[in-house]
Amino acid sequence: MERTEIRPLYDRLMANMETVIKGKSEVIGKVILCLLCGGHILLEDLPGTGKTTLIKALSKSLDCRFTRVQFTPDLLPSDLTGAHVYSQKTGEFTFRPGPVFTNLLLADEINRATPRTQSSLLECMEEGQVSIDGETMKLSQPFFVAATQNPIEIQGTFPLPEAQLDRFFMRLSVGYPEEEQEKEMLRAFRESSPLEQIHGVVTADELLQARRCIREIPVSDAVLTYLQHLVAATRRDEAIRLGVSPRGSLALLRASQAHAAVSGRESVWPDDVKAVFGDVLAHRIQLRGHNLNQSPQAHHEALSQILALTPVPTEKG
Repeated sequence: MERTEIRPLYDRLMANMETVIKGKSEVIGKVILCLLCGGHILLEDLPGTGKTTLIKALSKSLDCRFTRVQFTPDLLPSDLTGAHVYSQKTGEFTFRPGPVFTNLLLADEINRATPRTQSSLLECMEEGQVSIDGETMKLSQPFFVAATQNPIEIQGTFPLPEAQLDRFFMRLSVGYPEEEQEKEMLRAFRESSPLEQIHGVVTADELLQARRCIREIPVSDAVLTYLQHLVAATRRDEAIRLGVSPRGSLALLRASQAHAAVSGRESVWPDDVKAVFGDVLAHRIQLRGHNLNQSPQAHHEALSQILALTPVPTEKG
């Protein structure tokens, strides 16, 4: 795949998903960007705002295997990863794969499961593999986790620990639609679901090629220094208790490369870094003087101040 083919691929996915999700182009674009980077997405919002529908629209747009798991308090780690099952006929244990053996996994309402079950996804998300009874099994590629969660103040939820939040490439909110957008949605769903009408427009092989191509997009030393200064500022800021990890730095680099690619640029500009800075890093920091109920908006505001105070290089890359 050539670098110039990434934008048309992005546009195909966008157009296909917009036939189902009305008036949410910005959120859809960020989900696709995350997919192109090989990262995982966390959608956090109130029930009924279209989180699950958005991921279903993405799954229908990809010619890949899709599995949905409804997370509940009684869900066990083996219900996700699979387990060795004894066969009375053969007298042997055989491995029965769990739902993580797929290409796109929808972890619906992930924060309704216990921390033990949540943590069973860590190895899958970070390493693309599962270790069971001393045996390591690789997952299919591409492997993409799209998780939804209700706000943590809702009863019966278990907040995701920092280690797991850091595995998600972005945390996004769908939000309520505008009046005209909601009316358009009602018209679209009046007789049947538009999900039944869309089909795959991107194959797994095309997606993997696009990911490899994005990693090859050049980044100048000046832009790399700018990116590193932004990350370092989160570790020094007095308002921030927990700054961005090196994993976050790598995620910001990859997102900047992808943003440059879908914008039709041959290299990464500082504008690309600024465009993805908040979405990639907001969930990776913790503010001082706040409890677990601190709002994502407060995180974005803290990062916006850092963005405003950090000098931007004149060299574009």
